[in-house]
Amino acid sequence: MREEKLVCVMCPVGCRLTVRISYNHGSGNGEAVVEGYRCNRGIAYAQQEILDPQRILPTSVLVEDGEMELVSVKTNKPVPRRMIFEIMEIVKKTKVKAPVRTGDVIIPNILNTGADVIATRSVNKKV
Repeated sequence: MREEKLVCVMCPVGCRLTVRISYNHGSGNGEAVVEGYRCNRGIAYAQQEILDPQRILPTSVLVEDGEMELVSVKTNKPVPRRMIFEIMEIVKKTKVKAPVRTGDVIIPNILNTGADVIATRSVNKKV
């Protein structure tokens, strides 16, 4: 069993959480017991953060024939942190043709995560 300390970011209170983690070595699954929370959001946050952390991934993609060489993008929902390097390998190889509009889906359902990589700004075509 190991112990982790976290500060909950789900609301402005910022509860100081203590999480005790035990793993079932046979299945690889873990269990997290949370203390120090003031609401159920703290429990869910700590368990998610310890057992399978997720992140929104902001980055950029190459643009062909655009006024700018790159367009900023992000995942439209959090993806597993353990997959970020794999996702970036795909993003690095991706090129889009201008024009690109804010909200355009650049890569749908990346690595079957359920998250789309979407444009966060517009890039017009070169004139």
